[in-house]
Amino acid sequence: MDMSPVVPFVAVAVGGALGALSRFCVYRAVETAFPWATFIVNIVGCCLASFLMFRYGIYADGPMKTMVFTGFFGAFTTMSTFSIDTVNLLCDGQYWNAGGNIVLNSVVCVLGAVGGRYLAAM
Repeated sequence: MDMSPVVPFVAVAVGGALGALSRFCVYRAVETAFPWATFIVNIVGCCLASFLMFRYGIYADGPMKTMVFTGFFGAFTTMSTFSIDTVNLLCDGQYWNAGGNIVLNSVVCVLGAVGGRYLAAM
């Protein structure tokens, strides 16, 4: 039986499970009124994904790349949680916190990706 069509699905499942568990651990460790856990997973994920992509990912292909980038980082970071956190802050009348959340996750995470690329080039 040829397992090659199944391999990418298994890679995504394994990476996704590890990413989701990692995200859950961050959320358990950081429980505050402001959604710091979402920011932490987004900045760490952006920086680490960028570092790995620019250091190794351009040359890597196959199940490992699928597991790490689609599986792990797909489950570890997410814009949907960021968006829901921001909407909840807006609905609660916490406009400054909502704006801060947008700036932190949009601007600082892009800077994290720039930092990851810079680190990969070292």
